Amino acid sequence: MRLEAVDLKGSLKEFFGFDSFKGMQEEVIQTVLNGNDCFVIMPTGAGKSLCYQLPALISDGTAIIISPLIALMKNQVDAIRGFGESDSVAHFLNSSLTKTQATKVKSDVSEGKTKMLYVAPETLKKDETIDFLKSVQVSFVAVDEAHCISEWGHDFRPEYRRIKQIVKEIDDVPMMALTATATPKVQLDVQKNLNMQDAEVFKSSFNRSNLYYEVQPKGSKAQTMKDLISFIHKRKGMSGIVYCLSRKKTEEISEILQANNINALPYHAGLDAKTRAGNQDKFLMEDADVIVATIAFGMGIDKPDVRFIIHYDVPKSLEGYYQETGRSGRDGLEGDCLLFFNPKDTEKLEKFLKDKPVAEREIGTQLIAEMAYFAESSQCRRKSLLHYFGEIFDADDCNKMCDNCRHPRETEDVTDQLVQVLRTIEHSAGKVGIKHVIEIMTGKKSQDIRAYKHDTYELFGVGKDQSLNFWKTLIRYAQVNNLIIKNIEQYGLLSISEKGKEFIAKPQKVEVAQDREFNAVNDEDFEKIKVEAVYDEKLLVQLKDLVKKVAKEMELPPYVIFQQISLEDMAFKFPMNMEEMENITGVGKNKARKFGKPFIALISEYVETNNIERPDDMVLKSVVNKSAKKIHIIQNIDKKVPLEDIAKGQRMEFTDFLDELEAIVYSGTQVDLVYYIDELLDEEGQDEIYDYFRSTDSASIDAAVDEFGGEFTHEEMKIFQIQFMSDVAN
Repeated sequence: MRLEAVDLKGSLKEFFGFDSFKGMQEEVIQTVLNGNDCFVIMPTGAGKSLCYQLPALISDGTAIIISPLIALMKNQVDAIRGFGESDSVAHFLNSSLTKTQATKVKSDVSEGKTKMLYVAPETLKKDETIDFLKSVQVSFVAVDEAHCISEWGHDFRPEYRRIKQIVKEIDDVPMMALTATATPKVQLDVQKNLNMQDAEVFKSSFNRSNLYYEVQPKGSKAQTMKDLISFIHKRKGMSGIVYCLSRKKTEEISEILQANNINALPYHAGLDAKTRAGNQDKFLMEDADVIVATIAFGMGIDKPDVRFIIHYDVPKSLEGYYQETGRSGRDGLEGDCLLFFNPKDTEKLEKFLKDKPVAEREIGTQLIAEMAYFAESSQCRRKSLLHYFGEIFDADDCNKMCDNCRHPRETEDVTDQLVQVLRTIEHSAGKVGIKHVIEIMTGKKSQDIRAYKHDTYELFGVGKDQSLNFWKTLIRYAQVNNLIIKNIEQYGLLSISEKGKEFIAKPQKVEVAQDREFNAVNDEDFEKIKVEAVYDEKLLVQLKDLVKKVAKEMELPPYVIFQQISLEDMAFKFPMNMEEMENITGVGKNKARKFGKPFIALISEYVETNNIERPDDMVLKSVVNKSAKKIHIIQNIDKKVPLEDIAKGQRMEFTDFLDELEAIVYSGTQVDLVYYIDELLDEEGQDEIYDYFRSTDSASIDAAVDEFGGEFTHEEMKIFQIQFMSDVAN
């Protein structure tokens, strides 16, 4: 296959309407047309797809495009059909097709109508696929997402290892490997496994200058969702992707976003094919603004105007992070990339590795550590990211397009300490990692330190007055600035570089800001912090006074109006309309309408008088509780089923059942337990108990039991109180 005389620019204009190629596209295309192998490493948005699409369109036969992402196949086939004379110009062959559809695809390929056939690696390895491809003319083979071949890549697929062997069986044709993410290690792995050591390598800069990188601390689910919703609301109507680790979380977050007036849909491998394809199409056609997707499955969607990428969970590697953020701003306009980081998330990722083989576990742990270093770093994020891919970058060229450059932290002169740490790494001769070096600097006599006799080294303990984070920051600075080399294949062992030796001999002043330390926050810890410290104490006092006033006017106990937890939530969220009041903890629609007006008026006046800046999304609307348990309980109460029988049907202890029933009523749902209470007590007795609840300021069940001389059990009295609250509060 030698098509050197083809007018490539003319073909580019004819098929795609472009006047000129981007970057190295023309050289790559000419290489494959000349019959030679090539390895293409280009960032997302640089135009990798055109490198195989154009030569496929102008060559005899069909180009086989091997791709791991079913979503991307469909998307690219739809796009390329727009440039061809008929839909037959491009097809995909994967597990999503019916037998009839697959037969049609093979027929078009056999008849020479198809220029590009996208094939999943799982489909390619089947004998029937190999036999079919042997029977047709293949122009060349392109391996997209080639990083999947490497165990050091972020999305390793064992079936990719067999590609070269399978292609050899089919025909001796040129091969092109393409990826948007490849560290030097991954690049070597890909070339070795595809037997492409002699292939011409085309590597573009990995810098995406139009992307803004930001890392925020991840607190509790409630707080993070508020931050997430606030971020999206500020970009109303723009397209974005939210990445999560689990399928369950994608559905949960998309529901919460929908409840907060954000047009969001979930996307993960567990959805049925029709729903998944439907959600993808809605996102592409802009019937949905936001897609919430799993990191593991990926979002292979070539949509140019994605304006933001949010990582709700930390990715497993920097390659994954780079590729996922790279789906933003592919049209060259600005894209925002926000990562929520909590050290607890990296611990979870490491736990997922515990059952993996040792080698895979070691690789995974190193990749997670690199991701954590990136999140915690106070240095230019672009510089850190590009260093990971073997590219040298000057932080001045970031143009304040990352949070660390836009909002720099205070720096200090660390020249002397940097020399000390470099001398220590040189002394340890590439045999130890970051933890060991820090133990030398801080004078910790660990077992490893004694084994290497590093406790006798002249600089042992020289930095004991500095924090662990201080030394960690210096080592990361040295790594990113190529003063030291970190061998991640060898468990992250550190060695001095020639540049590092030059620095020791002739130091130049270095000022560094210490890396950020993130708190590992549990949900329950954060909720306690929020209740104790976040609500407006002055407003809370006024709300308590108002509760007493309203209670007096309505001749009801204050706790019936609003309980303490509801008042604290109001003083935290400042609800200023009925819809916002309904979303306050322990309120609900009925209670909001019954008692909410004077509280909304008070809060509105307080906000205006005190010039309080209230974010638009301060009230996080929760998804309506549709749990089967709640529905089952209410339906059975409507059917007048004895409460003990309902509890047994739910396999609940009776006390737990009453707690659940109490929560249902306190959130604003009315229930009718009169059929049950009538069995316990006559109408006169019921009136006496309800008069007591109406007159007391205390919600204590024990106090009520004592008031009636122990005539009723704790459970019976609680049932009376639940019915009382349902009648007067909802």
